[in-house]
Amino acid sequence: MTVLTYTLGVLLFAVGVAVSIGLHEMGHLVPGKLFNVKVTQFFVGFGRTLWSKQRGETEYGLKAIPLGGYCKLVGMLPPAADQDADRVRNTKTGMFAQLMDDARSAEYELVDPHDHGRLFYDKPWWQRVIIMGSGVAINIVIAFVLFAIVFMGHGVATPTTTVASVSQCVIAVTKANADKPTRECRPTDPVAPARKAGLLPGDRILSFNGQPAKSWSLVQQEIRSNGDKTATLVVERNGRKITLRVSTVVSPVRDLNDPTRITKRGFLGVVPKTTIERQGIGFVVTTMADGTWQTLKAIGSMPVKLYHVARAAVGLEKRDPNGPMSVVGAGRVAGEMASAQQVSVSDRFFSVLALLAGLNLFLGLINLVPLPPFDGGGIATTLYEAVRRGWARMRGKPDPGGVDAAKLLPVTYVMAGVILVMSIVLIYADIVAPVSLS
Repeated sequence: MTVLTYTLGVLLFAVGVAVSIGLHEMGHLVPGKLFNVKVTQFFVGFGRTLWSKQRGETEYGLKAIPLGGYCKLVGMLPPAADQDADRVRNTKTGMFAQLMDDARSAEYELVDPHDHGRLFYDKPWWQRVIIMGSGVAINIVIAFVLFAIVFMGHGVATPTTTVASVSQCVIAVTKANADKPTRECRPTDPVAPARKAGLLPGDRILSFNGQPAKSWSLVQQEIRSNGDKTATLVVERNGRKITLRVSTVVSPVRDLNDPTRITKRGFLGVVPKTTIERQGIGFVVTTMADGTWQTLKAIGSMPVKLYHVARAAVGLEKRDPNGPMSVVGAGRVAGEMASAQQVSVSDRFFSVLALLAGLNLFLGLINLVPLPPFDGGGIATTLYEAVRRGWARMRGKPDPGGVDAAKLLPVTYVMAGVILVMSIVLIYADIVAPVSLS
């Protein structure tokens, strides 16, 4: 059963990735068609063609490797200033110049005389921005919808003020063992304050030092700020109120975001019972906002994180569970989520949906990077062109013309090489040193 559910989780994630890619490319296709741009191909995937169908001037299809897709908008590369738009020919012999001329020639093999006016570079700047930005917008919308389904339709595991379990002892946490799993209690370990005070699973905390226990976060805050002092704890047990005297201890606590960071806080030794609570639209918005900020920071620190992934791949350090993963690693995590026997089937399903939501948020934001071949590169170039033309018009100067996107081809190829190397490193690391939920 575990193998079956693991496989189903991987398949659900793979289908979700393919659908997300298809919808992203659809975000380019639909406005392109609406603005009468010539579109010759719409494919999901790369590599060998598995299926295709010609409808009108556009070929739609699926390819063997579902790790991307493309929508061929004719006219992404305008002719050079000294070339006839009806006939693009090679005229230069420099390495980069030859590269640009070859790319233009390949582009204009798809152009017929009656296509002029329908080419991408012919369109107003705002139409081009909409066409390029709609793919990003689709991913952001998918992320929002999936998060809304998960948080509003299913809910979030929320800690309550009811005690689920009581710790047996206080285990010292040091920098030396901070990144290791919690060990079993030893006879030399001190008894946990909650156990010593007589707290039992099922007790509902009503107040801590006179402060009403309105939520677990408030109780946790009171416990941590109590240090090593004695406190009065009121609980409800079997319908009766019971007052207990507890002496919290100062214990080093491991930072969940940075296991090597240790802070000293008051410690009681209880684990709260959690319940699934549906959230409102505000929770979805704040989660998206926080996720956007965290994703942008992750993108900014990608080179450093990739360096540590490479070291982990060759066994020089442990893999950071919060570091970047390839789609292969994310698929493995989806399989683990789907096969986690300790949670319900619905919890597993919605966990995979949340993973897909996070992936779409990442895809949308990474595509805003203002460098080709990302969508943000084309958007930035078009906006620069619009500002340059507008500034010239305001000053009464001649129209400087459009920006020659072909001149950015060297940057495109360099960035494509960087993306390829990053993908290879991440996929290799996800095979030999994968991130695991356990």
